[in-house]
Amino acid sequence: MKPNRHDSDAQQARDEQALFRAIVSLQNTEDCGNFLRDLCTPAELQALVDRWHVVELLQQGLPYRRIHDLTGVSVTTIGRVARFLSDGFGGYQAALRRAGNDTSEHSH
Repeated sequence: MKPNRHDSDAQQARDEQALFRAIVSLQNTEDCGNFLRDLCTPAELQALVDRWHVVELLQQGLPYRRIHDLTGVSVTTIGRVARFLSDGFGGYQAALRRAGNDTSEHSH
C-alpha cells in the first residue's frame, strides 16, 4: 500500500471487495488477461506470472534452487510462495483445484 494512503481499514476492505468482484465477473481467460494487462504494469503482471509458475514448480516437488535457476525468481520469493501454498489463505489451493490441467482456454 502507498504510504500516503489515508483509507480506513473498512474502506480498504470495501475497495478490495470491489476488485475481487470485478475479477470474479470475468467470463474467460481472454477477459481475465485483458483485465490484468489493463490493471497491471508489465512488471506487476510478470511478477504474478512468475509466482504462479513457482506454484506449479513447487507442486512438482522441485527444490528452491532449481526453481530459481529455471525462473530467475529469488529464493526468498519462492519461500514466500511455498509458505502461502501450504499455510496461506487457501487461494493457491483453490486455483490449483479449479484450474486443473485444463489447457483448452489457453489458446486464446
